[in-house]
Amino acid sequence: HHRALPGMRSALKAAGLDVFIVDDGSSQETQKALDQLSYKDSGVHLLRLPVNKGKGAAMQAGFRWVAELGYTHAFQIDADGQHSLVNIQNFLTLSKRNPQVLLSGQPLYDASIPFSRWLGRWLTHVWVWIETLSFRITDSMCGFRIYPLQKTLSVLDRISIGCRMDFDTDLMVRLFWQGTPVIMIPVKVIYPEGN
Repeated sequence: HHRALPGMRSALKAAGLDVFIVDDGSSQETQKALDQLSYKDSGVHLLRLPVNKGKGAAMQAGFRWVAELGYTHAFQIDADGQHSLVNIQNFLTLSKRNPQVLLSGQPLYDASIPFSRWLGRWLTHVWVWIETLSFRITDSMCGFRIYPLQKTLSVLDRISIGCRMDFDTDLMVRLFWQGTPVIMIPVKVIYPEGN
């Protein structure tokens, strides 16, 4: 998804954020693009994992990396360009007002969502409602979130969380069980061609 990253970097930098990219064992072409992206801008930091271990493993490595650098929160944005970035300031404002909360996108889809993805997400939502005995988490799969790192790392240090695409749901449910409040915020989501 390296073609989407320059635009994402610009939007994040305009919001005053440092950008941390975790390269999860990508192709040579992507590695070159990421090297250029991080070289051109001192506000872009790159952590390269030599072997693809999955989204969850990459997120965990990224959380630990930024926590060691002194950050208290991590704003997760998936690299594929599917999330509208117009909500960045809204997320940042809400996070500053609610620093102990997990903020998560509530996807608003257009017609580009494949039916199989919609159905799979809906089934996951039902399972999460059963697991949490609550309707507070209206979407557990959205990769547009602000995590409070202290609470997040306390879960990751004690519990084995899924290292692939199950990571987002698994971690969100575990944080909820630990008493972390969740605020869901609408985010427009598209499925770009070739995604």
